[in-house]
Formats: sequence, structure tokens, C-alpha cells
Amino acid sequence: MDLGITGKRALVCAGSKGLGRGCAEALAQAGVDLVLNARGAGALEATAAELRAFGVQVTAVAADITSDAGRAEVLAAAGAVDILVTNAGGPPPGLWSDWGREDFLRAIDANMLTPIALMTALLPGMIDRGWGRVINITSQSVKAPIAQLGLSNTARAGLTGYVAGTARQVAPFGVTINNLLPGIHATDRAVALDAGVARAEGITPAEAMRRRALTIPARRYGTAAEFGAACAFLCSVHAGFIVGQNILLDGGATNATL
Repeated sequence: MDLGITGKRALVCAGSKGLGRGCAEALAQAGVDLVLNARGAGALEATAAELRAFGVQVTAVAADITSDAGRAEVLAAAGAVDILVTNAGGPPPGLWSDWGREDFLRAIDANMLTPIALMTALLPGMIDRGWGRVINITSQSVKAPIAQLGLSNTARAGLTGYVAGTARQVAPFGVTINNLLPGIHATDRAVALDAGVARAEGITPAEAMRRRALTIPARRYGTAAEFGAACAFLCSVHAGFIVGQNILLDGGATNATL
């Protein structure tokens, strides 16, 4: 399917690895020029070089998107973009008793306020041009909380509430905002979570992964490539009637009717 976005320009955050990279690669395959951001310069430059093989322009900006200075650097490099994919690493797991005010503020800053700041900066240009797509990578915990990810539950639920109202305000101008809610995918985040379970239960990481996969109806972890394909479709000309939605990509793990 021709997604109709060849020649568009996208900013993809945390795009050097994992789900962010999956999104960046799918957009590059669709002919979208990229501004790629991540904190680690080495992995970022390597990814940028590989994505240029698709014949698109890729600008790599190594910066911490959750900081004011890093965000300003990325936005200056990005200029006028048609597509925004927000993404940031999730806060660490733990128990409710582990977290204090500063822990919550860090989580909210990274996983709620940073995406909001990016939208605030880039939505006006999209509105002026009469077309835009915003995809926020959040979590399946927005639909069904994950007990040990309380910091993520809190911050991402706040972002979801913001998007619910904002998406309806910008839709008349040809701009859509939607959220993609990943379940467990074969990324560094999954490796870290499985390693934590392995340590806590005295098992190997491979066994932790096997047990987790058995809790998923699809009986496997998702891949960055299939996640990226979903992102690219939502960014396409075919998705203009999809507004303010929270779309699960979790292999059926979230046990809910709606």
C-alpha cells in the first residue's frame, strides 16, 4: 500500500533503538525524511546511516529530549515537520512504597510533559499547513495498569488525558493525534524487565521471557518492525479519520472488551 507520505518530514524521538527505530525505519521505507533523536550519539549515527539507504534524508541529533536544552536543540534542527513521533524510555519498575515526589516528577517530565512540549511547539505549523500526524508511544498500562510500573501508569495516563482533548481541537485542521500502546516487545526495555524478574525469582532471563510469553495470547513478544508498520499507517493519508485513539499492540495481553 502506498501510504501517500513520500517527501514528508518527521521527527522521531528515541529513534536509534527499539520501538522508536521501528517507527523510523517504517517511515523511511515510506519515503519520509527524518530528524532522528536519541541520547547516545554512536547508536544514533549508526541507525541514521542505515536509514539513509532507503534514499531519504536523515538528520541525527544526539540530545536528551526530556531536557529544555536538548529539546530546543532538536526542535531547531527539526524545523517544520509534518509528522511527530514522541517516545521516551519508561521509568524504572518498583513498589508503590519505593517512590517519592521526585520520582514522580521525573516520570511526569519525561513521559507526559516532554510529549506535550513537543506538540505545543509543532502543532501550530501543522495546523497552518493543513496537515499533520502525531503519534505518541505510550503503554498498554494506559488501558490496564501494571502494578510494578506505577510511575509509568501515572505519567502516561496524564498524557492520554491531554491527547483526548487536544486531538479533537486540532482535527478540523487536518491534524490527527493518536497513541500507540505497546505491550511487551523484543527490545532493550523487555530485556531489562525480564532481567529484573529473573533476579527476583532466581531464574534465568530466558526462563523469565518464556514465562512472560505464555501470558500473551499470541505466545510471543512483538517486534519493532510490526510496531513501526502500525505507526507508519497512522501517519499515512489513509488514517485521517482516526482521531484521539489509543491503539493496543500487545498480542492480546490486555484482557478487556473495549
